[in-house]
Amino acid sequence: MEISDSDRELIAVMRQYFAAKAELESLKEQLEVARQAAGEAIGMFYDPRKNAEHATDLQRSHRLKGEMVSLMQRVEAWGRTASALTGAIDQRPSRSRKRS
Repeated sequence: MEISDSDRELIAVMRQYFAAKAELESLKEQLEVARQAAGEAIGMFYDPRKNAEHATDLQRSHRLKGEMVSLMQRVEAWGRTASALTGAIDQRPSRSRKRS
């Protein structure tokens, strides 16, 4: 089975998405452990302006979320394009009609 360039691109984007998701989940877990250990309120701890110690990680988590949204938008666009192409192919006149 041959994989098209478009399918390869989709696979690469999905790999990036799941890598970002795994990194974000790990980062969120680490941050929550740190928050609980510090005994801080959620609103105070997760505000990078009020939590200089973890600001870099908090900003990284926001960037990862943005990256995931962007990657998923690319996948959705790919899906819409694929659906449109499939629909156009399905609606072509049949060539099997007999000519009189």
